[in-house]
Amino acid sequence: MPAVLRSVVIGGYPLVVYLGMTRWSPRTLALVLAVALLPGLLLRLREARREDLWPVLRVPLSLFGLFAAAALSGEQRLFMALPVLVNLGLLANFAASLRGPVSLVERFARLQEPDLPPGGPAYCRTWTKIWCGFFVANAAVSAGLALWAPVAWWTLYTGLLAYLLIGVMFTVEFVVRKATFRRFGDGLPDRLLRRLLRA
Repeated sequence: MPAVLRSVVIGGYPLVVYLGMTRWSPRTLALVLAVALLPGLLLRLREARREDLWPVLRVPLSLFGLFAAAALSGEQRLFMALPVLVNLGLLANFAASLRGPVSLVERFARLQEPDLPPGGPAYCRTWTKIWCGFFVANAAVSAGLALWAPVAWWTLYTGLLAYLLIGVMFTVEFVVRKATFRRFGDGLPDRLLRRLLRA
């Protein structure tokens, strides 16, 4: 349930910001966003162990600080910084994994397929780098729109187009992986690709 709630809040954030920036004062918008974050935060705090409190609190406290800064300064565009921060955070995690022996994409891959084929770790490392490039580009576009574009453009990109691009990335990776390693499951996408690639 907390994961679903977080997804709803993150997915709806651009629309709420758009409505707030076009209808409310920065203080009202900050209050609405803070209240929207509270249920998820309380659920996570209730389930967290004492040693996990800081990791649980770190991101929400940063967001509350961002909302407070926007409310006190009256600078509404501070609300538009969240997608940039999210992409930079993802970039940091993916890039940091490249310094170790196991890339982040490999960790995800081994959750589904513990025994990777020969060349699998190198393939995962390459895709970790590709995702790093994606997060850099996504952060840059989000920042540019937040700074210089109308809020409607920012909302369209961060609330829809960015998610479509992520879907394209996953689709391309799936097709490339199947074409590279020729391992097919029983699902419909696998069966279709098996036929296409053999043809």
